[in-house]
Amino acid sequence: MTNISDPFTNTDLCIEKAQSGVEDALIGADDGELYIEQSVSESFGFDDGRLKNASYDSSRGFGLRRVIGDATGFAHATEMTPTALSRAANAVRGADRGLTGSWADNPARTNRRLYEDIDPTLSPNFAVKSALLQEIDAYLRAADPRVIQVSASLAAEQSNIAILRPGMDPIFDQRPLVRIGISVTVEQNGRRETGSTGAGGRTSYQQWISTANWKTMADEALSQAIINLDSIDIAGGEMEVVLGPGWPGILFHEAVGHGLEGDFNRKGESVFSGQIGEQVAAKGVTLVDDGTIQNRRGSLTVDDEGTPTNRTVLIEDGILKGYMQDRQNARLMGVKSTGNGRRMSFACPPMPRMTNTIVENGKDDPAEILASLKDGLYAVNFGGGQVDITSGKFVFQCTLAYLVKNGKIEAPVKGATLIGDGATALKQISMIGNDMALDPGVGVCGKAGQGVPVGVGQPTLKIGGLTVGGAG
Repeated sequence: MTNISDPFTNTDLCIEKAQSGVEDALIGADDGELYIEQSVSESFGFDDGRLKNASYDSSRGFGLRRVIGDATGFAHATEMTPTALSRAANAVRGADRGLTGSWADNPARTNRRLYEDIDPTLSPNFAVKSALLQEIDAYLRAADPRVIQVSASLAAEQSNIAILRPGMDPIFDQRPLVRIGISVTVEQNGRRETGSTGAGGRTSYQQWISTANWKTMADEALSQAIINLDSIDIAGGEMEVVLGPGWPGILFHEAVGHGLEGDFNRKGESVFSGQIGEQVAAKGVTLVDDGTIQNRRGSLTVDDEGTPTNRTVLIEDGILKGYMQDRQNARLMGVKSTGNGRRMSFACPPMPRMTNTIVENGKDDPAEILASLKDGLYAVNFGGGQVDITSGKFVFQCTLAYLVKNGKIEAPVKGATLIGDGATALKQISMIGNDMALDPGVGVCGKAGQGVPVGVGQPTLKIGGLTVGGAG
């Protein structure tokens, strides 16, 4: 495999011609950019005792965007030539509607680096990766005779991008991303249950495939599956819920975070529209979106418009402070971009998106939070969920949860779902732990058909008034 450090390598579109083309294409616009991306990706899947699939893909192309007011012209191509760029320029001018813009200030530059300049698809080699997955399978099957199925996967990608804007030197970013996943199914007395774990980030594989790390992950997946063998039905109803630290923050990412993205608020479509400065959450609740955390899955040195990412305070001590912004929505709302303009690939225009969305620490001891739960649910891990972004109404499935009586864990429960809406849930947080943890690095966020890697985090939280759905 070839290192892809320069997205212009082996193309007819040199950087000088590209810069000249974007200068011409964006005359009279408010904003816009030429986004060039070259990426490679690989994936390995081990299932049913053998390597089921192994793939390697590469892509390269550009997306040209021209912005005037609230109108956007966007064209993309995989043909990296001056002719293709000229055609794209003609296409994006069609969005002008006879308007003439005033060019916005270009984003500030940054010298920081949040991840390594390394292509994780190059090392280790194919044989090592295949052997690792086989070793994970053998380890879990030997660990417990109830194991009947093991699935393990590795995935990596390297995206090298260039962002060209009029009056500004090109911005380059090399973005690695890896992920490992493990799932195990156990059977006992005719009953089957599954547990799963995953981890990753913007690093090489080495951190995640060390023996100590993958064994810890495998043990966790097996433990979840075995615990769920003893899970009981839970009667539905409204009750207090304690959310564990880390990955359960996905609930607030989905049910609250999307409602704090600039486009929904500019259009008045969010339950949080027009509420800056108002109390939207319980006192003590602080929610941030932080794209600057080293090596994290949702982090970016610069966003996909070239703006350096930030630690953006969204809610502070329960007060709404602001929204996540890309350049277009920020300009239309009279504020600055927060570095949250993201896109899935060169073939997509950017929009306001989350990076790593985190509920910050409080002062409560996690053990005391759990002990205060008289009759409720302790939700440790989540699976899939459904969210209405505009209203914040959500339904999340718990993959590991416990029934709690008088502060004591009684039994694991099966089939439990959490039902509510984000705006109400924020106000019903009554205790905030001091054990904030980030998720292990597996999140993917979808919006308008685009998926991007994200992170979440939170401490242990106690929330009242959620509806718990379940059997029985």
